[in-house]
Amino acid sequence: MQSAVKLWPLLGVAVVILGFLLRANPVLVVVAACGVTGLAAAMPVVALLESLGAAFVKTRNLPLILLLPVAAIGLLERFGLRERAQTAVAKVRSATAGRLLIVYLFARETSAAVGLTSLGGQASMVRPLVAPMAEAAAETRYGSLPDKLRHRIRAMSAATDNVGLFFGEDIFVAFGAIVLMQTILQAEGIAVDPLHMALWGIPTAISAFIIHAWNLRRLDAHILREMAKA
Repeated sequence: MQSAVKLWPLLGVAVVILGFLLRANPVLVVVAACGVTGLAAAMPVVALLESLGAAFVKTRNLPLILLLPVAAIGLLERFGLRERAQTAVAKVRSATAGRLLIVYLFARETSAAVGLTSLGGQASMVRPLVAPMAEAAAETRYGSLPDKLRHRIRAMSAATDNVGLFFGEDIFVAFGAIVLMQTILQAEGIAVDPLHMALWGIPTAISAFIIHAWNLRRLDAHILREMAKA
């Protein structure tokens, strides 16, 4: 007989969701979720505080690691990174917003599939480079864009990065989610090879690429219709 699994510690997930819905302070939300999870798991208060303290000490350098690239990207933007990217794309007459984003989708998904998940990102790649280049490609063909179309292109640029990363990293055998699933299945007595699990992510990644590439082609058609109306 297998022992029953206690689901009460999952209340911490509900606390996180509720806290973000209420737009509460993220630090307070995380601490509250840890407290609820620990109490639901019947952890002693001292052990709970020790776990929080140990986690804080281990991650105290994390803000510095995250802020340094943001500062570097901001400095590059200040000295014309976006303008240089737009100028470079404007020289390619065959480029469209959809075609450019399809190329980025392919690069993002293939790089994530081999574990290079840091080559893209919303702050480091989409905002300073990908979105301005997509806007420049559309402006080269149609002239000045209305704000509605400009925001739609930016949204699709961000979505392209998310799709490429999410479905590409599932192919990487050392991806944390694959390791987590393999560990949980092993605990339940199910032997699964992580490489076999990663290979089954390939059909999903290919399907995601085809579907999103089709959406990006529709983006070009939408831009054409809107600019024709204008």
